[in-house]
Amino acid sequence: MRETSGRLLKLLSLLQAPRDWHGGELAERLGVSRRTLRRDVQRLRDLGYPVRATQGTAGYRLGAGGKLPPLLLDDEEAVAVVLSLRTGAGGSVRGVEEAAGRALAKLEQVLPPRLRHRAGTLHAATVRAGTAPAPQVRPDTLVALAEACRRRERLRFDYTSPRLGATVRTVEPHSLVSFDRHWYLVAWDTDRADWRTFRVDRLAPRTPSGPRFTPRELPGGDAAAFLAMRLSAQAWPFQATVVLHEPAAVAAERVWPGMGVVEHVDERSCLLRLGADSARDLAWMITSVDTDFTLADAPPELADALAAQAARCLDAVRAAPAAREEAALRTGR
Repeated sequence: MRETSGRLLKLLSLLQAPRDWHGGELAERLGVSRRTLRRDVQRLRDLGYPVRATQGTAGYRLGAGGKLPPLLLDDEEAVAVVLSLRTGAGGSVRGVEEAAGRALAKLEQVLPPRLRHRAGTLHAATVRAGTAPAPQVRPDTLVALAEACRRRERLRFDYTSPRLGATVRTVEPHSLVSFDRHWYLVAWDTDRADWRTFRVDRLAPRTPSGPRFTPRELPGGDAAAFLAMRLSAQAWPFQATVVLHEPAAVAAERVWPGMGVVEHVDERSCLLRLGADSARDLAWMITSVDTDFTLADAPPELADALAAQAARCLDAVRAAPAAREEAALRTGR
């Protein structure tokens, strides 16, 4: 009986992988005959596990049932779930903290000591940088937006913008994007006839949703890249476009999300479009990419800021020998 129970657990673990399993492959993995495999599959069904027979492949898949069955996790999966739950308990989705805490307590209660030690060690040695709390959104709001994206249904919602105040918007939703501890909706704004991004913590959906729509092609085709472009250029008092003298793939590794958008030009150069609150900020952002560049479209203040930065660097280099000599005299070396 113990051997059968162990085999059933192994079979359940295999079936929880998101794939179709051929009967012969499962029987070989378990070291049993096809007939024994069929009996084991029936035992799992009798226990309430929805094991489906796949069409045309003589195989099996674990389907969705009316209740959540026990999950079998390997060591790495268990530790990953614990760390994810701890992160979720302090995340940006309102109301999940308590549920994440309950799930974490249940999981840690049954973890083997070696895994509990691994998870605890990682948690104790990890410090979350930044003390500013993330704006929280309601789970039902995220679900409503995701459903509208999936069903391609128009949305109407109340939106509060720092610049425009309270408005009612009608959009054709495209994607939800989680970026820098904020949630954004990327959508086609029907009133403004243009693509827009909306902070989810600033909107409240109205029900019911609107009619279905034919999806439009998002510029660039990538919602995350589109959001990064909008965030890097929106409403900045100083904006610039520079030519970087290296390939886009190389430069993009040194451009952090939200800093700017890199666009391919050719095999030796690319464009960087970015914005900031001041010309000085633009100057250090551009030079932080650490490559040769040419100003393509920039305010005159940027040239002044770059010249001032260059002068400071030259002064520091020229003063370095004297500073070293003075330091040596003070220390007697």
